Amino acid sequence: MGVRREAFTVGDVEPQVIPLVWGRLLVMVDEDDKADCVSYCHSDVGIGSDGHLEAAASHDSTPITGQNKSFPIIQDDSFGLENLIDLEIDGFPSSSKMRNGRYQRSTSDWGYVGDLVEDDDKIGLYSYKVQSTITSRLANTMIQAKMVNNAKRSQHIVFDVQVPKGAFIDNFTMDVNGITFTSKIREKSEARKMYSQAKAKGKAAGIVRSNALDMENFKTEVNVPPGMRIQFELHYHEMIRRKLSSYEHVISVKPGRLAKHMEVDVRIIEPQGLRYVHVPNSLGDHFDGITTISKGEKKAHVSFKPTMAQQRKCPTCSSTAVDGNFVVQYDVNRETTGGELEIFNGYFIHFFAPENLDPLPKNILFVIDVSGSMWGLKMKQTIEAMKAILSELRAADQFSLIDFNHNVRCWRDNLVSATPAQVEDAKKYIQAIHPNGGTNINEALLRATFILNEAQNLGMLDPNSVSMIVLVSDGDPTVGELKLTTIQKNVKQSIKDEFSLFCLGIGFDVDYDFLQRIATDNRGMAQRIFGNQETSAQMKNFYNQVSTPLLKKIQFNYPQESVSDITQSSFHNYFGGSEIVVAGKVDTENLQHLESIVTATAANAELVMETLRDVEELDGFMKKDKYADPEFTKKLWAYLTVNQMLAERNTAPTAALKRNITKSILQMSLDHHIVTPFTAMLIENAEKDEIMLADQPKDPRRGCCPGTLGLTPNAPNNNKGIPAWANVTAVPVSFMPEQRSPPVSSLSINRVDNDPHFIIHLPKSQRNICFNINSEPGKILNLVSDPGTGVVVNGQLIGAKKTENKKLNTYFGKIGFYFKTKGLKVEITTETITLKDGSYGITLTWSDTGHIIRKQLLISVKKESNVTITVGEEMSFMVLLHRVWKNHPVNVDFLGIYIPPENQFSPAAHGLIGQFTSEPEVYIHHQRPGQAPEKPQATMEVKGNKLTVTRGLQKDYRTDRVLGTDVQCWFVHNSGKGFIDGHYKDYLVPHLYSFLKKP
Repeated sequence: MGVRREAFTVGDVEPQVIPLVWGRLLVMVDEDDKADCVSYCHSDVGIGSDGHLEAAASHDSTPITGQNKSFPIIQDDSFGLENLIDLEIDGFPSSSKMRNGRYQRSTSDWGYVGDLVEDDDKIGLYSYKVQSTITSRLANTMIQAKMVNNAKRSQHIVFDVQVPKGAFIDNFTMDVNGITFTSKIREKSEARKMYSQAKAKGKAAGIVRSNALDMENFKTEVNVPPGMRIQFELHYHEMIRRKLSSYEHVISVKPGRLAKHMEVDVRIIEPQGLRYVHVPNSLGDHFDGITTISKGEKKAHVSFKPTMAQQRKCPTCSSTAVDGNFVVQYDVNRETTGGELEIFNGYFIHFFAPENLDPLPKNILFVIDVSGSMWGLKMKQTIEAMKAILSELRAADQFSLIDFNHNVRCWRDNLVSATPAQVEDAKKYIQAIHPNGGTNINEALLRATFILNEAQNLGMLDPNSVSMIVLVSDGDPTVGELKLTTIQKNVKQSIKDEFSLFCLGIGFDVDYDFLQRIATDNRGMAQRIFGNQETSAQMKNFYNQVSTPLLKKIQFNYPQESVSDITQSSFHNYFGGSEIVVAGKVDTENLQHLESIVTATAANAELVMETLRDVEELDGFMKKDKYADPEFTKKLWAYLTVNQMLAERNTAPTAALKRNITKSILQMSLDHHIVTPFTAMLIENAEKDEIMLADQPKDPRRGCCPGTLGLTPNAPNNNKGIPAWANVTAVPVSFMPEQRSPPVSSLSINRVDNDPHFIIHLPKSQRNICFNINSEPGKILNLVSDPGTGVVVNGQLIGAKKTENKKLNTYFGKIGFYFKTKGLKVEITTETITLKDGSYGITLTWSDTGHIIRKQLLISVKKESNVTITVGEEMSFMVLLHRVWKNHPVNVDFLGIYIPPENQFSPAAHGLIGQFTSEPEVYIHHQRPGQAPEKPQATMEVKGNKLTVTRGLQKDYRTDRVLGTDVQCWFVHNSGKGFIDGHYKDYLVPHLYSFLKKP
């Protein structure tokens, strides 16, 4: 039976493991890993970051938590979580023998090989094992098969496995009855020469294209004498890409026959922390309840271990039901908008996937092939997909449709807004399409670029919008321009630098590599999809990946004197649910911290995000975990670099440049022992007199060496930055935070801090006057209300957790700024900082260090410290964050605000602080001893009132947020009565952005 789709929670337990059994569910909890760990029989479920067992989630959502469920405790066990997740699996690398740094195994350690199920060919599969370890998105995968020929004659045994396109094969070993073959990587022509001199008789190997989506095959065929055993083992690695808010690791598991021992073992190590882990039933309901998942805070273990009986298609069948892809999905925790820097062994990896941003408006042209080859199921599925895609357009989007065969037709000759009426009309147009005729790709794409160019020239495009063309085609051009290189050149010349081209190739008749090249050349990406019943779902899935642009003009900056060999650092767009990854070498010997600055354009602001990391921060974690790959940073850097060079080679304008790039790719391939289009794998025995060659034969329909990542050329960096070494794309120099921040060393400033204590600085008399406001939680106090400049500053009170001395202390828990003339609102709480511009909003957390720029307003966030708001040259504000121990019985987190008296408010300014823009005459005299010797009293005359005031100390927390700096002031009692105009209740307002009503 499978696991019920319910969640459970585990209460406080002693730091030991407690196995809890219910049905076929096994739960293990261990405090040592700082997170619940769950191991369970799998039924399309996952584990979230809180340790809850959760029902399956779609790709674009997080797992859904169900009802809590209690479980009976069966037994205690001291077996720790570390051992649970790190349990060594027999036959995997720890038991491997090493030779020349490569894994080897001998057929002599198989043990008993009886009870094998054999097909008519008498070939038995003793074991089929897959081990994959993911370290910070870098997946190292090993596929191992042990087979025996029980026939009375020699037979060819084939090891045929599918490897993801884009993965780098880095090792292969083979053991034929004790004779071991190992692998090495050589330049392709050199490898072929060596192979021709010592071909292995009865043995062959190769890497060939597969008809499977995003897969290619590694195939080895060996003639095995009767009674002989053979063991194959293939290693490859790849970077797991984030799509639709999830990392998806796909492993092809197609053993072809029943295995006595079958196992798929996946380990995930993510220093950022795991948000959830989910394993869908991709192999079918036949294996419901067999997969187990163990999840900790930063690592997880997934195991699929069907018995021979469970592998059978039916109880009496001799064929296996294991035939498909084993899929693991997960996501990581993200605390900062600026991304996560991971530094180890002289390399850094920067993962960037901001969330909680408003989408940018998009201008999108759909260009659809309606030639005769699209007739039937392809067209039906395309129409279905397009109708669904059109329904998902947002109100701020603009769109149009182009369909083409030998002719080109436009639904509209210009872009139109995605109103319900226009969308419905477009659906009717799509529904009426009847495919026929030839394929004129060149004219269709040029028509699309003309429409976008015209719209831009007429000022119809929002400057912050993203423009894109989506081409859907199933074949090569047959009408008009037929030469692919000419089409590529024509499109490149006509498309603006700000537009992107995305290509969908349906089926296997289309020249997919051409689509990939033309998309890469124009800041987009391509994807091949099947021309079958799944076409519609695949098209919608692809569209969802590019339907939500969140940022544009993204630039990553690092100190040039400390880093080198940086991969692509300029990106045209960032789409929601994806991730940008940048890598490089870093001088950790002479550097203590690495700083990065990311600049980008968001829907309503310019962003400048800073990240600072200790270069040794990961050392302890990596050295402690025995499964983590110590070379993950180096491999990820090489993976990105090689793929980037492959993409650049495809678009190189000259033959000389192409040759230079080829040399660099070849050297990288040899240095990192990987198979690329310019290298081949030689597989040889110890005597080197038998050699096999694993090569990628050139396909006349494909260009050499397609890039696999959809990389875009680096954008020119012409802007000045923050600091000098950072290339900031869109931040005016006049808004550098270093120049615009108020001088925090000065004590001559108006401030409200603590419970809330007001300190008003009077520049003319050089005095500080203090008062407290005692109000209720939830009330909103107006601090500044200036109808002349259109500026409002209000603060909302929160209360302590309980009363002390019969009094409930209150603090500012939320502060709102309204800049009416700009239409901007800023809300600062103890958790987030949000800028709002009409319906758009952008949010940073206190975990971020960065800047938001919008309409000459700069918001600068310093991690867990303060926020500075600067409005041109006229005014600035600082908000301080005060954190307290979260389990404190009384105190809560709160905010303080500091306003320089130099701010250029108008004479009409009022509010608890704003009224002192016009400094009142203050006369203090008759100083006398107070009740306490250190607190003398005096008489203060102000605004026609005579007040008794007390000399004392208040705190300025800007330079020391813990202890503060003492500030001497005269304290006005009774909530400032007599010093402020009227009563403090006159300053209560109904909303966070309300102006103060005139009395």
